Order: sequence, then structure tokens, then C-alpha cells
Amino acid sequence: MNAKETIENFWRVQDGGDYTKLPDLFSEDAVLVDPFFGTFTGRDAIRGFMAKMVEVMGDQKTHFRVLDIAGAGDVAWAQWIAVTPRGEINGCGLYRVRDGKLTYYRDYMNPDGH
Repeated sequence: MNAKETIENFWRVQDGGDYTKLPDLFSEDAVLVDPFFGTFTGRDAIRGFMAKMVEVMGDQKTHFRVLDIAGAGDVAWAQWIAVTPRGEINGCGLYRVRDGKLTYYRDYMNPDGH
């Protein structure tokens, strides 16, 4: 599975709203960088972060909507919108994939939401 296919699968799982299903898509040594919560290294740390995301996203009544996914080989990106009660926030994720597993994931977003 190439990076684009892996990230399309990531978004299908995420769209289900249960972030606790996402860690299985990461390699054991993966790194996830979140602009609000920091850096998480290793699948166990990512699993803990995703459990927290289920709680936070529910409390904040927020969900993500993917706009575009592109990539080739072992690198992909996704443009997305976080839909919140206060409005929409534009952002993107950068991903590196090896053997069908995410090894690196970093989100970026516009501080003003546009």
C-alpha cells in the first residue's frame, strides 16, 4: 500500500469518530506531532494521545473533514477542515509511510482559521 492509499484509509477510520482505532495504522517507532498537544513517539504514546482525542473532540463538538489527499511513494499530504462550533479551521497533515504504516505525521493549521 502506498502513502496515498494508507492516508485514505487513515481518513476513513478517522471519519468514524473513534480515534482509538488509528494507532494500529502507525509503525511501532512512529512520531506524531500535534500543534496543540505536542510530540508523541511510539505507538503506545500515540495510542494514549488518540484516546485523549476521542474525549477532547467530543467535548468540543469538533470533527474533521478532509478536502484533498495526494501523495506518491512514501510521502502524502491531506488538506482538511476542523469543523467547530465557533467556525472552521483550515489545516493540512504531512505523512510519511513505510510498508503501509505511518512513520511520521504532523498537522499544520492556520492560526486565524482561514
